[in-house]
Amino acid sequence: MNICDYGLTQSTEGLPGIPARVTAVHKERYEIVCDRGITHARLKTSEYYAGNEAFPTTGDFVMIQYIPNGDSVILHTLPRKTLFSRREPGSVPRDQAVAATFDSVFIMQSLNQDFNPKRLERYLTLAYQSGATPVILLTKADLVADTWDYEMQVERVAMGAATHVVSARTGYGLARLNAYLQPGKTVVFLGSSGVGKSSLVNALAGEEIMGVGGIREDDSKGRHTTTHRQLIRLQSGVMIIDTPGMRELGMWDVSEGMGEAFSDVEQYLGTCRFSDCRHEKEPGCAIRAAIERGELDMGRWQSYQKLKAEAVDKEEMLRRKNAWSKGVAKQIKQLKKK
Repeated sequence: MNICDYGLTQSTEGLPGIPARVTAVHKERYEIVCDRGITHARLKTSEYYAGNEAFPTTGDFVMIQYIPNGDSVILHTLPRKTLFSRREPGSVPRDQAVAATFDSVFIMQSLNQDFNPKRLERYLTLAYQSGATPVILLTKADLVADTWDYEMQVERVAMGAATHVVSARTGYGLARLNAYLQPGKTVVFLGSSGVGKSSLVNALAGEEIMGVGGIREDDSKGRHTTTHRQLIRLQSGVMIIDTPGMRELGMWDVSEGMGEAFSDVEQYLGTCRFSDCRHEKEPGCAIRAAIERGELDMGRWQSYQKLKAEAVDKEEMLRRKNAWSKGVAKQIKQLKKK
């Protein structure tokens, strides 16, 4: 087994240990692949919990101390060329790395009740922010007689992202994905439960390598079949990172992603008569004028405002996290005194 077959292109010369790639994360234990084969590993505590290293996620390349008859030790996380992350819910927001070091993001929505352009805007924003190429897949084309209306809805929010209509069941449209599915390339699959991620993996692999769940008849929502993020290497040499269905995605530091996903909105920002324009009733507002002229869709402006307000800047997150930590430490100190 050669780790380069799993997409490693950067040099590891001079670094301690041997290179490996994380294929799955199970709490504090990592499934990895290296030149010695498939094994498991744990973090070197002194490096990671001291804040010296980025905690690995599925897709990351790492340096390990290989241990033949036990868990190897992860020493270092190699630089990432792309990263998909989301904001974890909770009183203290945290950055949750979902997948790393990939080339394309397949954003999947099925042509049934799961179809949701507003959710697609979220996925697109985060995909652009990751630094990879977003590709929109409208799955389960065999369920509808005409896909034109769906494609028109997607076109209004896609902002140049390629869109493909496919069916894992019949094979329709799968040949058009070959441009992204090249040996050594890694693709992340994103979409809600039941959108057909596992079915598409099986169709691309040409064999049943992932379990497929059913669809609830009352709302067309899927049953979870993928329970953790997992990197799979197909016989073709393509790597796929399958993710659990994520219906809700907390927005994060998405300044670059917003600019790409909402370029139709941001082209008007900064062109109002007044620099502090709130885009409400101020004279000379470029946003309101564009909406009135029909150049900008009101729904797109509302979506932009909602996602922008929801996004949490990382500096603000760190400030809140540090304040929370100091508060906890102060309470513990007071309890000890008592």
